[in-house]
Amino acid sequence: MFDEILVPTDGSECAQAAVGYAEDLATRYEARVHALCVADSRTLENAPRADQTKQERAELAERTCNELSESGVEVEQAVRTDIPHKAILSYATEQDIDLVVMGTHGRTGVERFLLGSVTEKVVRLSDVPVLTVRAEEESDVTYPYTDILVPTDGSEGAEAAISPAVDIARTYDARVHALSVIDTMAMGVDVRSSAILDALEESARSAVETIEEQAARASVSAVETAIQHGYPYRTIRSYVEEHDIDLVVMGTHGRSGIERYLLGSVAEKTVRTSPVPVMTVRMPEPQD
Repeated sequence: MFDEILVPTDGSECAQAAVGYAEDLATRYEARVHALCVADSRTLENAPRADQTKQERAELAERTCNELSESGVEVEQAVRTDIPHKAILSYATEQDIDLVVMGTHGRTGVERFLLGSVTEKVVRLSDVPVLTVRAEEESDVTYPYTDILVPTDGSEGAEAAISPAVDIARTYDARVHALSVIDTMAMGVDVRSSAILDALEESARSAVETIEEQAARASVSAVETAIQHGYPYRTIRSYVEEHDIDLVVMGTHGRSGIERYLLGSVAEKTVRTSPVPVMTVRMPEPQD
């Protein structure tokens, strides 16, 4: 599933942590890792040190590749001059990347040229899954994965995350946790009605059973399902902490209108606040 893995890096501790996760996945999947450094074209305009900055990016890409090569991972290095998130997305398309692995925060001040807010743009726009990683000082390394959480609302957007989650679980021999959160506060209806509550719970039950069935077909026998009530991203975080989750895999968009009660903006909040890595998966665009 993951043959070509892209890891954008700016040399920060958070980006370096992402390199470790990319290396682990590449080892498991026998994949190639592309180390990409981006020189922000906006900060290089009329900059006296433009050439030096580009050289520094090239040296960083080379160092990253050398580190990965030491573990036996096949590597490819690249340097681009562009607006960072556009460079990352373009490179992913050009090189048929299957997964982007990147830190959630980059450097501060004028050198904050790659990660941080750029990560959120990549998460929102990437056509391939994006694994976001916190710096090691903020969170312990969680690979190899033993417990993987898949939040779901049963929508097509949520279901797009099932296949990658199940594949990773099978590759790592990990347990899958299927969680559906009923956000009664967001419904805008009187949830004291037993009929409405029953319908929401039935929908949630169907959503987690879909994950359970797909996991079983992939020979992933360790599956736990849960239906909880609360604010989705807070409930997801609590579940992560209570069940020692190593990785969250979720869709970037849920249903629309009144039924958009789990994913979408919740995915972005989860990326920003999760104590463990989050892999976001965008629903494929419909084919004409």
